[in-house]
Amino acid sequence: MQKMVILGATGSIGASTLSVIEQNPEAYKAFALVAHKSVDKMLDLCIKHNPSIAHMVDPQAAAELQRRLPPHMAIAVSSGEDELAAIVALPEVDCVMAAIVGAAGLPATLAAVKAGKRVLLANKESLVMSGRLFIDAMQGSNAKVLPVDSEHNAIFQCLPEPAQQAIGACDLAGAGISHILLTGSGGPFLSSDLDSLSQMTPDQACKHPNWSMGRKISVDSASMMNKGLEYIEARWLFNATKDQLKVVVHPQSVIHSMVQYKDGSVLAQMGNPDMRTPIAHCMAYPQRISAGVEPLDFFKVGQLSFLKPDFNRFPCLKLAIDACEQGQEATTVLNAANEVSVEAFLASKIRFTDIARVNEYCLSHVEQRSLDTIEDILALDSLARCAAQERVAKL
Repeated sequence: MQKMVILGATGSIGASTLSVIEQNPEAYKAFALVAHKSVDKMLDLCIKHNPSIAHMVDPQAAAELQRRLPPHMAIAVSSGEDELAAIVALPEVDCVMAAIVGAAGLPATLAAVKAGKRVLLANKESLVMSGRLFIDAMQGSNAKVLPVDSEHNAIFQCLPEPAQQAIGACDLAGAGISHILLTGSGGPFLSSDLDSLSQMTPDQACKHPNWSMGRKISVDSASMMNKGLEYIEARWLFNATKDQLKVVVHPQSVIHSMVQYKDGSVLAQMGNPDMRTPIAHCMAYPQRISAGVEPLDFFKVGQLSFLKPDFNRFPCLKLAIDACEQGQEATTVLNAANEVSVEAFLASKIRFTDIARVNEYCLSHVEQRSLDTIEDILALDSLARCAAQERVAKL
């Protein structure tokens, strides 16, 4: 029985993880559930899954949850960053699902890595913000990091076993690999007129044609910033160079990513667009378990198509690729600016096309500095957020 901590339990990845646990109750147990302040959702999860610990980031939410829990349930309720770091490091914890969205997920994810846990990484911002620090911590603690994002999980599945065992230090060329092909659907605006993009609403941006996701990541998919962040994450996970990474637009979201070998072979991982598949793969690796996902029906799939990314349509993707080449400071700034700009767009304070403008402004105007500690990273993150908020106020 593996005891799991689920960071971001009330989000879509958290729900999918709990679904896989329900499919395999003899093998997995939700030991601790972690959320920000969604008390109603957390209360329902506690009643259904009976974890040993329920942690709310917001202290008031924790107090309300404690008050509303049935008295017969022996669930410890906690709050605070230090307490969360202690939870993921508990000796009885076998596995940590890192699915808190955005920069907020970095401290707890890094704490789990430093504790040498098996970390299922669904928080791409951890590597976008802290790449080298994260990889060094992983190698220093012998933590096992497995990628949950469908694209990175697909790449992982298509790698030879020695490369799978060398996350963060893969020798792609030595493994006979010429390119990693990172696929992306292009989101809801793939075929929209360019002139219409400035008028798109938050609800339109969140209507992804294939995936059911939270609003922030849905907007990132519409701008393809999500693919840009995944590009940066892939650089760190697979120790890839710019020449080894390519982005391919694949509207059907059936091929989740591919690995191209020097002999001309291309290995692709395919499946229905359901996050329970990569989650189940990471939970059981190197074994396979039931994920509760319907098998891919090739007769229903029909045609598969592939396109080059259009940087005029998706300037955020180009910003991310360029920032990856500039280094850790640039990717930290970009991530922070994007979180602010997307939040402003979802609040209808700026237009969809302003997201890229705010991000580009911050990359050009925020003073970038050396990042040697997590405190350095969080300080630069804060500086970039302030710059982004100021820019948003002027638009």
